[in-house]
Amino acid sequence: MNRNLWLLAVLQGLFLTNNVTFIAINGLVGLQLAPYAWMATLPVMGYVVGSAMCTGLVARSQARLGRRRAFQMGLVVAMGSALLCAFAASTRQFWLLCAGTVVAGYYAANASLYRFASAELAEPSAREKAVSLVMAGGLIGAVVGPNLASATRDWAATPFTGAYLALCGVAALALVLLAFMRFPPVAAVAAKRAGRSVAQLLRQPTFLVAALAGALGYGVMNLLMAATPLAMQQCGLPFSDAAFVLEWHVIGMFAPGFFTGHLIKRFGALPVMAVGVALNVACIAIALSGVELRHFGVALFLLGLGWNFLFTGSTTLSLTAYAPEEKDRAQAALNFFIFATLACTSFASGVLVTTQGWTWLNLGSLVPVALVAAGLAWLAFRNARPATA
Repeated sequence: MNRNLWLLAVLQGLFLTNNVTFIAINGLVGLQLAPYAWMATLPVMGYVVGSAMCTGLVARSQARLGRRRAFQMGLVVAMGSALLCAFAASTRQFWLLCAGTVVAGYYAANASLYRFASAELAEPSAREKAVSLVMAGGLIGAVVGPNLASATRDWAATPFTGAYLALCGVAALALVLLAFMRFPPVAAVAAKRAGRSVAQLLRQPTFLVAALAGALGYGVMNLLMAATPLAMQQCGLPFSDAAFVLEWHVIGMFAPGFFTGHLIKRFGALPVMAVGVALNVACIAIALSGVELRHFGVALFLLGLGWNFLFTGSTTLSLTAYAPEEKDRAQAALNFFIFATLACTSFASGVLVTTQGWTWLNLGSLVPVALVAAGLAWLAFRNARPATA
């Protein structure tokens, strides 16, 4: 871990502070402002729709401007979008709030490349550990995000307007820290155009399974996480309990970062990802067993652990599937699949939890979990065949 990696870990934590606060409050603010209850998570959906729409634009800016300047641009957008969301909440304009979260998606698409940038700041033999440890910086978001939402809830006359204003300050702090970072120089644009297309990359089994596991693993996590504040409210639990559950959920997401890289280095990405699938199944089983605070807390903590194993594993697996000159299009494609899946699950979470209930939401999440398990088994079998022969 060099200085740049430590700073990148802090930036990851500030990015997750933004994400966790958005998850904690967007659905509740949406529920207050939306014309119909089933539209409550549209602001959450707007965030990831904006992210999916911006993946190509972000990839081009990264290729032309380099990591630091492109990341700085993302943080400026984060500050502007937070101010727009604060204005929308204070004036009770639901569709303007949705528009603000769509704009904020540019920051999410940009900062989601921190994990790939970490691999470029470490020696090739330590890429797994670098990715894992930088992602562990998300623990900052685990602690700060829910508490920031709770502490700033009543700063203004309209609930949670202050939280959006606080996020503007979080982005400003990240902008200051980024000024002290150094990244490898940007390669020539002509070299960036070399290599395989996204369609050709997807015909490679390793890249395909990495994309599948990353997108669906993130989708399941988002499906259950985005619905949790609404489900807990329906069960009569206060917002402070929801913030507590989300805090431990995000701790589960990022605390394993201190050792996930070691596990991947020792056992390989596929076995670690398989453990992530098993943890997702355990989460769903506990969520179906009851709707008290302890059920929500344990289930969401296991969901976070499962996400870490799947997402860190899929990221490191993908690093073996493309050449350096293909990185911008490959990383943009991986992020697009993730954000497109998040857009679907963000909308589905609000619809399902308000119309079908928490139980059916959890039962439905078993389908993508099973698809990830099938993809991992197929790739493991395919990789084992030459050795057997």
